[in-house]
Amino acid sequence: MTHIDTIVAAATPPGRGGVGIVRISGPKAPELGAIMLGELPAARRATLARFLDAQGEALDAGLALFFPAPHSYTGEHVLELHGHGGPLVLEALIARALELGARRAAPGEFTQRAFLNDKLDLTQAEAVADLIDAGSQQALRAAMRSLQGEFSAMVHGLTEGVTELRSYVEAAIDFPEEEIDFLADRELAVRFATLREHFAAVEDSARLGRLLHEGMTVVIAGPPNAGKSSLLNRLAGYDAAIVTPIAGTTRDVLRERIHLDGMPLHVLDTAGLRAGGDAVEAEGVRRAYAEMQRADRVLFVIDAAADPSGAAYRQELSALPAQVPVTLLFNKCDLVPELGLSAAGGAPPRLALSALTGAGLPELRAHLKSCMGYQGDAGGAVSARRRHLEALGRARECVEEAARQLTERRAGELVAEELRAAQQHLSEITGEFTSEDLLARIFAGFCIGK
Repeated sequence: MTHIDTIVAAATPPGRGGVGIVRISGPKAPELGAIMLGELPAARRATLARFLDAQGEALDAGLALFFPAPHSYTGEHVLELHGHGGPLVLEALIARALELGARRAAPGEFTQRAFLNDKLDLTQAEAVADLIDAGSQQALRAAMRSLQGEFSAMVHGLTEGVTELRSYVEAAIDFPEEEIDFLADRELAVRFATLREHFAAVEDSARLGRLLHEGMTVVIAGPPNAGKSSLLNRLAGYDAAIVTPIAGTTRDVLRERIHLDGMPLHVLDTAGLRAGGDAVEAEGVRRAYAEMQRADRVLFVIDAAADPSGAAYRQELSALPAQVPVTLLFNKCDLVPELGLSAAGGAPPRLALSALTGAGLPELRAHLKSCMGYQGDAGGAVSARRRHLEALGRARECVEEAARQLTERRAGELVAEELRAAQQHLSEITGEFTSEDLLARIFAGFCIGK
């Protein structure tokens, strides 16, 4: 795909720094380079040059690199100006490029052009953003594996398995006169079983990668003075929330991002759940319920000294979102030495802890990782997003439906159609079949200049 316009943006973050990079991509990049530098530098060779304004005066001086198409990041002509990292300097260089006919790049437009020009597939393009945004070493390694094509190879392997199965079924449909009933062949059942195992392995790797990228959101909820803010402070490692004996101290939602062995954890502390407070507290309670609706898990904190039976949870049960799992945390266990609770066998699971002393915190961290299926060894993880898991899930469901049609009806045409749908869902992951709206949403989340 070719573009008639040329785009420009700073490829380094806003602010002051030793070096700032302006990137230009498009058909007019050689022309702009010749005008702004006096002459176009040799291809793929760093050249010391002055960056000139319209009057031929130097705006800055630094290194210039020219990458002719198609051997560049975007697949187009690309010019990079490596100058001094002052915001005024970079803006002056961008303004000069705009004078010469370029336009400002949209977020992610350089990487979008790389995708459209077949330099990257969609999973690799998304991995670029994940690499930049990585919040841990595990997430960084997972993003790098996806950028190098490991996730794409997994998806292509699945697609190949579905294609072979579909070909086998369609051959049976096309040759009904054969004496052997291919649709009743045991080999077909074996192929379906192998494909299920392949799906499970890819989904496990992608699910772990999604955890490394997006993390888990937990809402700390419960009655006033149960120790919710103290628990947030203990998990965060510093005094993020004000703690007082006064009921209703927390009015708004407090958010902290921490890591559990590399897994991002988004912890939200909320107002104490009770009726009869003032208007501000009532709004805080409303927001608490709203955040619970969006959470991956609710940590319902109970004062074990005052409410050892957990009556507060039973009173709130009807108001809690039914689709969000809950863990009961019996806090202040240092005041109730005889209290012994664990997550094993509980419904909902129950843990005893002390936000004051830290007792039970290791068990809580292990419980949260277990709830999300996270293992500390993320060696097989690839950077993945919610949309990848959803597409994998839809493809797997189509394969399961195909197997059901085969077993119950011997309906070859329906089996083949379900397998065709599975292929299409898998192609959405790598971008072989992708809507313009999806592309716009994906690349809108990138930073300018990438």
